[in-house]
Amino acid sequence: MFDLAHQLKILPNKPGVYLMKNSLGEIIYVGKAKILKNRVRQYFQNSKNHSEKVKKMVSNIEEFEYIVTDSEFEALILECNLIKKYSPRYNIKLKDDKHYPMIKVTLQEDFPRVFVTRNIIKDGSKYFGPYTDSSAVYETVDTIKNLFPIRECRLRIKENEVGIRPCLDYYIKKCNAPCAGKVTKEEYRTMINDVIDILSGKDIALIKELKEDMIKASENLEFEKAAMYRDKVMSFEKIISKQKMITGRFEDEDFISLAKDEKDALIQIFFMRQGKINGREHFIIEDGATEENSVLIGEFIKGFYGNTAFIPKTIYVDSVEDQELLEELLTARRESKVWIKIPQKGDKKKTLDLVENNAVVTLRDFKDKIIKDKERGEEALRTLAEVLSLEDIPRRIEAYDISNIQGVDSVGAMVVFEKGKAKNSDYRRFKIKTVIGANDYESMREVLRRRFKRGLEELEKLSSLEVEFDKTKFTVFPDLILMDGGKGHVSVAKDVLREFNLDIPVAGMVKDNKHTARGLIYENEEISFKATSPAMGLIRKISDEVHRFAITYHRSLRDKRSLKSVLDNVPNIGERRRKNLLIKFGSIENIKKSSYDEILSTPSMDKKSTKSLMEYLSIDKKE
Repeated sequence: MFDLAHQLKILPNKPGVYLMKNSLGEIIYVGKAKILKNRVRQYFQNSKNHSEKVKKMVSNIEEFEYIVTDSEFEALILECNLIKKYSPRYNIKLKDDKHYPMIKVTLQEDFPRVFVTRNIIKDGSKYFGPYTDSSAVYETVDTIKNLFPIRECRLRIKENEVGIRPCLDYYIKKCNAPCAGKVTKEEYRTMINDVIDILSGKDIALIKELKEDMIKASENLEFEKAAMYRDKVMSFEKIISKQKMITGRFEDEDFISLAKDEKDALIQIFFMRQGKINGREHFIIEDGATEENSVLIGEFIKGFYGNTAFIPKTIYVDSVEDQELLEELLTARRESKVWIKIPQKGDKKKTLDLVENNAVVTLRDFKDKIIKDKERGEEALRTLAEVLSLEDIPRRIEAYDISNIQGVDSVGAMVVFEKGKAKNSDYRRFKIKTVIGANDYESMREVLRRRFKRGLEELEKLSSLEVEFDKTKFTVFPDLILMDGGKGHVSVAKDVLREFNLDIPVAGMVKDNKHTARGLIYENEEISFKATSPAMGLIRKISDEVHRFAITYHRSLRDKRSLKSVLDNVPNIGERRRKNLLIKFGSIENIKKSSYDEILSTPSMDKKSTKSLMEYLSIDKKE
C-alpha cells in the first residue's frame, strides 16, 4: 500500500524527475524539479491555485516515483526522454511523426548534388529549410535543376577518377557530366555556389547580372541568347515568390505565440528560414486555458524541438518558463548556441504580434474542425476498446502483413498508428530470411520474433544506459496488434508473444471478396462494425496501409531480382554493366520502353553490349 503522506515527507532536497501514476499503475504525468521535495509537495497542497488540468490530474494520482539527478539540466533531458517513451496523459503531447522537407546540397562530395530530404545527417552537407509546403520545395528544386546542369546520379565521382561514358542527361544538357571529365571541380563548384546563393536568398545580385546580360544580348541582336537569360530571370523570380521576405538578414528563426478561449489554448509557430517565412504550424492544447502562458510555451518547446530534425539559431516567444535551461538543452541538441528571446519592440515584436493574431484567428475559426477530427479518431479507438473488452484505449496499434508471389521475394511489413493516425516514422519492413517457399504463417512468425526480440534487447540496453532512447527503433510496444489475416495469423502472433512473455491483445483483419476489411477476428469470433462507423473506417485504413506498404517493398525487390536474373544471361553484360543497368532502369519493363540512346548512355555500356541487350530482350528499336 502506497503511503502518500510518508512518501511526501521523505522526498529529497535534490533535483530530479517525478512520475505520477494512477490506480492501474500507469504513468499519467512526468515532470522535472529543481528540488523534488518542494515541487512534488505543491501538487497535494491547497488546490485553489491549481489549474483545472492539474486538479484533474491530482484526483487520479494514486502513487508516484522519482529519479534523483545531479543537476536540473540532467533532469530536463531525462524528463524529455520519459515523456517521449510513456506519452503520459497529462503532459502536453505533440505529433512526432512529421518531418518537414528540406533541400540538401552534398558539399562533402567533389561534385555535389541537390535534392529534397526529410532527414538531417551530419555528413558535411548543407541544408535549407525546413519547409511546410512540400510541393513548393520540389518545384524549387526542379526549377534549380532546369537552370543549372546539376548531376542527379548517385555515383561516387572523384575528380581524379573520371572518364566513364556520360549518361543521357549530358546529351540533353541536364548535366555537365563530371563523371566523364567534361567539367572541372572548380567550374562545378562555382555553379553550386550560385545555387547556394539562391537558396540563401542572396539572389538579387545574380538576377541583376542576368538582366544586364539579357539587355546586352538583345542589343547585339542575339535574341535566342537574350530569351535564355529572360527565362532564367523569370525562374529565379519564381523561386523568390515562393517565400515572403520580412527581414534584411538571412537568419533561421522561429516565432512562437499562443491564443486562448474559455477552455483551450492554441500554439502557433512561424518558421523563418534564411530571412524568409516559409511555413507555419499550430497545435491545440485542450484544457490549456487556465495554464500560465510561460508554462505552455516552455512545455511546447521541449516537446516540439525534441522531435524535429532542425533547431533554429533563435526562437522568439512572448514568455517562457526555464528560459536559460531550455537554451542549454537546445544548444546541446543543435551543437551550437541557441537563443530564446522575448522581444519588447521592433520588427521581431511586430512579427510575434502577427503570429499571435494568426493564433487567435486559427483558434476561433478552425478549433471545431481540429477537435472534431481528433474526437472522431478517439471515438474509433474507444469503440475498439469496448468491443474487444480491452482494459484501456489502444493508443498505439501495430499491423502486420506478408507479401510474396509463390514464395519468391517474401517480405513482411509493420505499420504503426498512434491515436488513430499513421506514424510513418515507426514503419518497418523485413526481408524474410529463414523461410523457404510460400509459407505466410512461418514468415509472419519470423517477422514478429525479430520485432519483439529487438525491442526487448533495446529495452535492456536502455535500462543499463548503454543506449539513448532516441537511438532505439523498437522499444515502444503496441497496445493492440492487428494481423492482415484470420485465425491462423492471430494464432501465430499469440505463440510469439507467449514465447517472449508478452501480454498484448491480437486481432485479425478479415476481408470480403473484394479484399476489403469487413471486420475483426478476436478470441475466435468475428466482430462486425457498422460500415459508416469511425472504428470500421480506421480498420480499413490500417488494412489498406499495411497491404500497400508490404506490396510496395515486395515489388521493389522483385523488380531488382528479375532484372538482375535476366541480365545474368545476356551476352556482353558483366557484373559492372548489370549493376549500372539496375541502378538506372530498375526493371526489365523500363529497359524495354527505353531507346537505343538511353541504354547506350548507361555508364559502362557500349554499342556492342547495347545491341546484345536489345537483341536478347527483342527490343525492336533502331540505332
